[in-house]
Amino acid sequence: MQDTSATTAAEHRAPAQAARRGGRGLGRRTKERLLAIGTPLALLLLWEMLVTVGVLDARFFPAPSSILARMGQLISTGELLEHTVASLRRLFLGFWVGLVPALLLGVAMGLMRPVRAALSPIVSGTYPIPKSALLPLILLIFGLGEMSKIVMVAIGVFYPVVLNTMAGVMQIAPMYYDVAHNFRANRVQVFRTVALPGAMPSIMTGVELGAGLGLILIAIAEMVGARSGLGFMIWDAWQLYSVETMYVGLLVIAVIGYVLSLLLSELSRLLIPWNRER
Repeated sequence: MQDTSATTAAEHRAPAQAARRGGRGLGRRTKERLLAIGTPLALLLLWEMLVTVGVLDARFFPAPSSILARMGQLISTGELLEHTVASLRRLFLGFWVGLVPALLLGVAMGLMRPVRAALSPIVSGTYPIPKSALLPLILLIFGLGEMSKIVMVAIGVFYPVVLNTMAGVMQIAPMYYDVAHNFRANRVQVFRTVALPGAMPSIMTGVELGAGLGLILIAIAEMVGARSGLGFMIWDAWQLYSVETMYVGLLVIAVIGYVLSLLLSELSRLLIPWNRER
């Protein structure tokens, strides 16, 4: 009887404990969301107060309220939308131009030792070159048109993706390749069923890094060789000493970067269901 009573009491306690654990989990997620929203707002409020009391020079650090007012003006005239769309179009095209060859090359370098021996010194040797230092050469080769901006983004995406893909493929346990060979899988099947899924966490890390670097490089490229885009808007505002417009451009770039991070995180959860802890 005592054993039965103890078992019954434990069964009654289990749902309550699970509910409390679920409540704590929900509360933790809610706190994280509040922190993610509240921290930037608190910093903006502090910034506004420091400008108001004169601690920060409004000539160089205009108050967030004046920046938002200038953003409203640029939105109403359509100028901000025009520059944002131009930058996003170049970022989108350059992203795919850099991503596809990086994936193929990274998997090939990870799977085939001769390919890795031949190309790894080239990739590792050119990776440390500052990408912004390549801009004059790219402008010389591709001119001032759209292609030079697309190439800049592609270069920024290429290196993180190819290096992370190669590392991800090489970290896959040899046992999985042995199983694929035992089932007489060809190279395409090994790529599709072993190499690509196994390296996907590393690939997505490279994609996130590449997207961020591509956003940085498109802004740099637009400052020098463009008549549209957020980079051009920031550079033109600097020449006209329109400090609020400069901050508007920086704010929009920051928002784009944050949205890209959220989208890629959600994509990672869809593509890597076995890695839900992300």
